[in-house]
Amino acid sequence: MSYIFTSPRLGFRTWKSEDLAAKAALNADKEVMKYFPKPLSEKESQEMMDRMNQMYDEKGICYFAVDSLESGDLVGIIGLGWKSFEADFTPCVDIGWRLARPHWNKGYATEGAKASLEYGKQLGIKKIVSMASVDNLASIGVMKKIGMKYWKNFKHPELTDKPHLEIMALYQIDF
Repeated sequence: MSYIFTSPRLGFRTWKSEDLAAKAALNADKEVMKYFPKPLSEKESQEMMDRMNQMYDEKGICYFAVDSLESGDLVGIIGLGWKSFEADFTPCVDIGWRLARPHWNKGYATEGAKASLEYGKQLGIKKIVSMASVDNLASIGVMKKIGMKYWKNFKHPELTDKPHLEIMALYQIDF
């Protein structure tokens, strides 16, 4: 397998058609998607994969498909994305992660996020942000572990119909 970059246990790559079943299962898991507006269908998962590959082609970043280097299994999504919704800090580069439940609590999110920050730094990105629902303490913990600093809370303009998700914690790191 050819990877764009790796960490000690993870390989980062663009999305392939063979990833659809695992990606759709990840996006359909209600526990994984607890802090997202809703679980996604297989069609929505395919559309997301297509958007990520297009983003990579255009900007050199995306939320990558991430494999375990040991098993070759797709463990989830980790990487950088371009955010352009209406806010006082956009457009910006965001770092994010979403892992299948069997891969939780193994340090993959932190390891993969650190590798993604390094990748962004190598690309010359000067500032990266991360956002999560204020109730998503696991993701906020990863943000802290990778050296990001709390910036502020904000109301996400695309989540006004989801009051339990609308208030987001925003963290940042500068290079």
